[in-house]
Amino acid sequence: MKVKMILPALTEALSPFWRPIKYHLFPPLGLASIAAFFDESDEIDLQDEHVETLNLNDDPDLVIIQVYITSAYRAYQLADYYRQKGSYVVLGGLHVTALPQEAAHHADTIFLGPGEDTWPLFLQDFKTGNPQKIYQSKQRSLEDVPPVRRDLIKRNLYLVPNSIVVSRGCPHHCDFCYKDAFYRPGKSFYTQKVDDALAEIERLPGKHLYFLDDHLFGNEVFSSALFEGMKGMGRVWQAAATVESILKPGLLEKAVESGLRSLFVGFETLDFNNLKEQHKYHNLNRDYSLAIKRLHDHNVMVNSSFVFGMDNDDETVFQRTVDWAISQGLETATFHILTPYPGTPLYDRMVAENRLITDNWDLYDTRHVVYRPAKISPEALESGYWQAYQDFYRWGSIFQGAWVKSDWNSRLRHLVYAGAWKKCEPIWDMLIRLKQVNHLIPALEQVLMGFNSNKSLPENEIIPRFNKV
Repeated sequence: MKVKMILPALTEALSPFWRPIKYHLFPPLGLASIAAFFDESDEIDLQDEHVETLNLNDDPDLVIIQVYITSAYRAYQLADYYRQKGSYVVLGGLHVTALPQEAAHHADTIFLGPGEDTWPLFLQDFKTGNPQKIYQSKQRSLEDVPPVRRDLIKRNLYLVPNSIVVSRGCPHHCDFCYKDAFYRPGKSFYTQKVDDALAEIERLPGKHLYFLDDHLFGNEVFSSALFEGMKGMGRVWQAAATVESILKPGLLEKAVESGLRSLFVGFETLDFNNLKEQHKYHNLNRDYSLAIKRLHDHNVMVNSSFVFGMDNDDETVFQRTVDWAISQGLETATFHILTPYPGTPLYDRMVAENRLITDNWDLYDTRHVVYRPAKISPEALESGYWQAYQDFYRWGSIFQGAWVKSDWNSRLRHLVYAGAWKKCEPIWDMLIRLKQVNHLIPALEQVLMGFNSNKSLPENEIIPRFNKV
């Protein structure tokens, strides 16, 4: 059987503001995971439109397309094209699960939720000539799931080919997050067996890893055992975690001992009422500054995330947030405009309040305002969003943030990491065109490890009582 797997390009990846390196970071692990359920005799072609031009001059028996909200129209176009050619087309992913009736018009079969339990059923039905129109995931487990088909990934096209996912979902329930809609009904957070996760890590060459899990620290028993098992592997890695988990005694230390050097942290907002409104309770009464200090004291860089446009935000939110981020010495920051994704409580609330101003999914990219903000105009919100990026990534701001650090090694690493990410676009573009972007992996590893990797860590660290943001 000939199988075609496609990750269509996100609309923003093809816009005038396209930053090529952002879309050449990670390979499509979701599709490579599904590919593991096929027979060895099946001929599988996995294509990622972010890094390659799609070959549409083929006639696969089965076409599988992963759909995100800002790739939905492109995904539907490709699906219609292949259905007209006679291929059987399957759609799945976050957007399909959120709006199944919309997606069903463009597919022979749609998948709702994760696919570990449904893909074996579909393949059995498909091969016997009786596939169903809808497969809804209900049983959640990563036990006995076959290893990711990494042989299908074109490693040379990605800066971070060693990306890995060892859990699904997140234990928290924020109003603006897609997660609950995707995992409904059933468990919304579950992990691999530790031994299986360690075996997957062992399969990956080199030193660098990037865990793409929504919250790697979400199950303390699992993550603690994982970090213990990773000691001695010689890895240097990045991941995402919450402020709450960073402040827990012991867990961060184990992560650092196993190679953690950079962490994505969703601060989202500095406003207490905004956190309550979005049900981001795990950030309430947490001392952001203390969490950052703990990470920096352990030689871990911080990739921070902030969301603008919550109901308590006015036109002062941008400068306040940027000034605070710089004063904390945050190495990088990712800013977003609040976006009510279909299937989320935030979306339902916006519909009920008649605040949505468009249902053009191409604009749901966290760069455009698609609703009526409470205390700021849509124009001011978009303008402030772009200004925040400019202000945070000015060379003056980068130097100011670097000089928050107390030692020259940390200052230099801050300058190189932040500067390379935002100030070296011509170099990134050239390497991408030459298909040599992954040759920078050794440089990334060196920056993550620091230019003096023997930096000592504080002893007998005591965590004071949590304070309000």
